Amino acid sequence: MTSQTKTLASLPNRTQPSQRLAALVHSIIGSRYFLYTLSIAIFLSIWELAAVNKVLGNFLPRPVDVLIQLWSLNTEPLASKTLFEHLWASIYRVLIGWAIGVIFAVPLGIFMGLNPYVRAIVKPVFDLLKPMPPISWISLSILWFGLGEESKVFIIAIGSFVPCILNSYNGIRLIDPALYDAARMLGAKRRQEILEVGFFASAPAIFAGLQISLSIAWSCVLAAELVGSRSGMGFIIILGMNQSAPSLIIAGMVVIAITACLISVVMERLENMICPWKRELPQ
Repeated sequence: MTSQTKTLASLPNRTQPSQRLAALVHSIIGSRYFLYTLSIAIFLSIWELAAVNKVLGNFLPRPVDVLIQLWSLNTEPLASKTLFEHLWASIYRVLIGWAIGVIFAVPLGIFMGLNPYVRAIVKPVFDLLKPMPPISWISLSILWFGLGEESKVFIIAIGSFVPCILNSYNGIRLIDPALYDAARMLGAKRRQEILEVGFFASAPAIFAGLQISLSIAWSCVLAAELVGSRSGMGFIIILGMNQSAPSLIIAGMVVIAITACLISVVMERLENMICPWKRELPQ
């Protein structure tokens, strides 16, 4: 074997490590988790620079100040409650109000989609009330229920009601008629069409409404807690505003964002368990 042949034979062995390294780097850079981490790092860096250079004056704390404030909230009670007690107060209100809104909205939306008489009676009133933001009901809720828990739960239920009923109605109404035709060809009765075709075909849309309403419920509870509340994350934020403590305000916002994100993940996992047939776009 000549020296030139030996040289050519050894080239693949030398290039393989570099190719593996390039493939590894490409897989890391193309990973969603790497991009998520990079995005958060860039955001925190911009935040740090803006705080150090006082872009917004003295009312933008550094990220480390917010972390210190979070630790302080966890160790030192605020209004005789720790951070997790305030968080649980908000979560409890959200879950109660959201559940009430869902219990009424989902069946009503389904009946609107299935029965033209129910649709003719309910839809005009619903279309009239739909554009009203939930926050606009705060004054009336205080007059009706006072400053107690009832008024806060009422606001959350109103905010959860609209997206749930809309998605339930559209989920039933937009089912492909060919699915019903196929069921009839197989001898299905009307009741079977509704339970075995309509329910399963509309379930992804209904779950989307549940997730949207849960996000709106968080906005509603914060707005409700800003008025006449001694507990909850909204109370922490309004207290930070009254004390001119931006680190306290942002700490409350961070806890709310993390909690809402975790609840959203739980809802997505629950949806995947209940609706495994749901189609998803490739990522």
